[in-house]
Amino acid sequence: MKKNGVNHFGYKNHIDIDVKHKLIRSYEVTPASVHDSNVFEELLDENNSSKDVWADSAYGSAEKRETLKEDGYRSHIQRKGCRYKKLTQPQIEANRKRSKTRSRVEHIFGIQKMRAGNLMIRTIGIARAKAKIGLRNLAYNIDRYCLLSD
Repeated sequence: MKKNGVNHFGYKNHIDIDVKHKLIRSYEVTPASVHDSNVFEELLDENNSSKDVWADSAYGSAEKRETLKEDGYRSHIQRKGCRYKKLTQPQIEANRKRSKTRSRVEHIFGIQKMRAGNLMIRTIGIARAKAKIGLRNLAYNIDRYCLLSD
C-alpha cells in the first residue's frame, strides 16, 4: 500500500465495535494493499440491534450509502470534500458531530498500541497475522470487560 508517497507492507485490522461499550464485535484482517472500503460489507452485522453505521470518508461512496439504505441501515459516514468542491458549513458541522462517535474506534487502536508498544505484527502469511490480530482483539475485549464490570 502506498500512503503519502511511502510504501507500507503488512496487514490491517478492520473492526466493528459496540459504540456504547467500546467492545470489538467482529473484525477482518486483510493485506495492507486492500482498501478499507473493500471489507465494509463483511463487518456489517444484521443481528446488531442498532442500524447506525459510523465510518470515515473512505467508506463514503454513493454506492455504499445506497446499499446501506437498501439494507435498512442509517448511514453516519463522514463527508469528504475535494479541491474543487469544498464541504459546506452544514456538512462540516455534521462531520464534527459524527467524529465524536466515530473517534471511539480510534480509541481502541490507541489502547492496543499503548498496551503492545506498537501495532507491528511480524509474521509471514495472513493466517498467522489473523491469529495474532485476533488474539490482540480478544485481549483488548477482556481488558475492556474487566474495566466495565468493576
